[in-house]
Amino acid sequence: MLAEAIKREANRVKSKYQTDDPYEICRAMKIRLLTAPMGTNDQSCKGFFLVNSRCKIITINSDLPDHIQRIIVTHELGHAILHSDAAISAFHEFAMFDDTDRMEYEANVFAAEFLLEDTEVTDTLEEDMDFFTMARMLCVPPELLDFKCRILQRQGVAINAPYIARGDFLKRNLEQPMS
Repeated sequence: MLAEAIKREANRVKSKYQTDDPYEICRAMKIRLLTAPMGTNDQSCKGFFLVNSRCKIITINSDLPDHIQRIIVTHELGHAILHSDAAISAFHEFAMFDDTDRMEYEANVFAAEFLLEDTEVTDTLEEDMDFFTMARMLCVPPELLDFKCRILQRQGVAINAPYIARGDFLKRNLEQPMS
């Protein structure tokens, strides 16, 4: 699916449910949202989406900080919206910001488009601050901001920003502070 179509879908969902809260949208769509402690080391599961007997379920690692859980819920919501027809019935790759797998890439695009408005990002990029400060200001990990910047750049927006180019964000220990 093209990034532009995913962006339209993210905006359609926010408009339909009149909220940008992924938790509220899950409730409205009757997607069961569960949390479970899964650890915080590099190999810990961060979350997953599955369909069981036509029941959509998102499970999130409750050991993670709230702001990371919100991003993961949004990523998994992307799977629920974009990929539920693929009948995901088992665990899938848990790494986010890894664009090597088509469905993961599409869920990443959904999360970036859902959580970060184009103008919000371009306005922030015009500020005189470093990339990591911009990410903190937008309340997202630098890797998600980098992902969004790359999407905007592919759409023809002229962006002069440093790139992190790390696809292993959720594979590292999240107890370490974001730099």
